[in-house]
Amino acid sequence: MPITPTSTQSTTDVMVEVRQVSNPDDELIKRAVRSRIRAERRVRPAERRNADAEALTIVVRELPEVARARCVALYAAMPDEPDTEPLRRALRASGVRVLLPIVLDGSQLDWADDDGDLRPATRLGGPEPTGPRLGPDGVQLAQVVLIPALAVDTLGNRLGQGAGYYDRTLPLLGPSVPVLAVVHDNEVLDAAIEPIPAEPHDVPVDAVITPHRCLRLRIGIAGRDHARCRLDALGAPRMSERHRA
Repeated sequence: MPITPTSTQSTTDVMVEVRQVSNPDDELIKRAVRSRIRAERRVRPAERRNADAEALTIVVRELPEVARARCVALYAAMPDEPDTEPLRRALRASGVRVLLPIVLDGSQLDWADDDGDLRPATRLGGPEPTGPRLGPDGVQLAQVVLIPALAVDTLGNRLGQGAGYYDRTLPLLGPSVPVLAVVHDNEVLDAAIEPIPAEPHDVPVDAVITPHRCLRLRIGIAGRDHARCRLDALGAPRMSERHRA
C-alpha cells in the first residue's frame, strides 16, 4: 500500500555476478508490484509531468548533501518516470558536475558527463550522454547518487526494473555517499503493509525522493556495507586508484 504524502568495479572485474537464486514467492510478489506500478504509470496524466519535474527540482536542490556536492550522479528519465531534465539543467547551471549512466552488456553501467546533449539508449534505460566514457567506476566521482526505481518501501528496499544494474553499481560507492531513489508520490510503500522482498544482493537506499518530499531512511549504508563485503569475499576490487579521493 502506498504512503500518501501529507504535504507538498572499480573496473569491469568488480562487476561480478552477485545474484543468488531467488525465492519463487518473492519473485512473484516483485513481478506483481512491477506490473501494478507500470500500469499506474501508463495512466498518469501527462499534464502533471512538467509540474512534478519542477517540484522535484526544488525538493532535491534543498537537500543539504546536494547543496554542497560538487558532483552528482543522476539519470535521464524515461517517459513514465519523474522527469529529471529540469533538475539536471539546474544542477549544471549552478556549477555542479552531473554524471549519467550508459547501459553496457553484462548488466553493467558506464558513466559520462551530462552536457545536455543526449542520444536514445542503445539498450535499456533512458537517454544517454554522448561525451567520453568514464568507466563503471566513474560513479565514484559523485558525492550524491540519485537512482530510478519503480517503488521503495519504508525500510529502504528498492524495486527496480529487474535487470540488476544498480545492484552491481551501488556496492562500488564509499560509505559516506548517500543513495537517493526517485519515485512518484504513490510509489512509496509502507513496509509494515506491503514490504518489497529483499535478497542478499539487494542494496537498500538512504532516502526516497518524490516531487513533494524526501523521506530519509538511514538504512542504506549498512546495506551497502553488506553488499561490499560480498564483493570482498569474491576477491573483487572496489575502487580504482584513478577515482580514489
